[in-house]
Amino acid sequence: MPPSCLIVIPARYASSRFPGKPLTLIAGASLIERVYRRCLKIGENSEVVVGTDDPRILNHVKAFGGKVVLTRADHPSGTDRVAEVARRFRAPLIVNVQGDEPLLEPKTVRQLIRLMKRKPRLEMATLCHPISSDEEYLNPNAVKVVVNRRNEALYFSRAPIPHQRSPYPSIVKTGRIHRHIGIYAFRRSFLFQYVKWPQSFLEKAEQLEQLRALENGARIGVIPTPCQAIGVDTPEDVARVEAILRKDRKN
Repeated sequence: MPPSCLIVIPARYASSRFPGKPLTLIAGASLIERVYRRCLKIGENSEVVVGTDDPRILNHVKAFGGKVVLTRADHPSGTDRVAEVARRFRAPLIVNVQGDEPLLEPKTVRQLIRLMKRKPRLEMATLCHPISSDEEYLNPNAVKVVVNRRNEALYFSRAPIPHQRSPYPSIVKTGRIHRHIGIYAFRRSFLFQYVKWPQSFLEKAEQLEQLRALENGARIGVIPTPCQAIGVDTPEDVARVEAILRKDRKN
């Protein structure tokens, strides 16, 4: 049976905050290899491939036995890179998995795929988890999402949304304030339409590419999950992830 879902891991070498990040070793294995092997556990009749603009990453993925596609270097976003890779395959569902999450929980991506199969009218879907502190709620690096009663996105923002007019008691304690997790599932036709649209006003203002979809009237399903995204954004994050891996092995 041909794969019904293509999981693409976009990987750039020239990160401004952490150059060469995909090849960084974490407890003896590269970041990109750890993410790739996590994705292999997703199942759901999926195929996993890395999309990269750099021959060093290309050769490294081939060396550990992974599938990889060399893409253009001038893509404005990871989603544009994912779309270039997706054109070479025929799967009706495409999942964009960030290449900097070595602790990715396969079951969360499985939920996204099943939601898209269950609700054919959804153009795309993503994940969120409850915010646990006022510091996270106020942090502009923690992207917030608010949803309607059908768990479809109303808006994403770096600002603390919904805005709390009175400071006490904190609305964070309700468990209904959510942080966005940047993993996306797309219908094939919608993904190719999405990358044709120019960057939108809200997308540029917030620097959040998913707002391009909302401004063009797309429906984005959002699945709450208790699993928090623990990514590698800076060299300092490597030690934090390695500590978690050591703890998991002991348990």
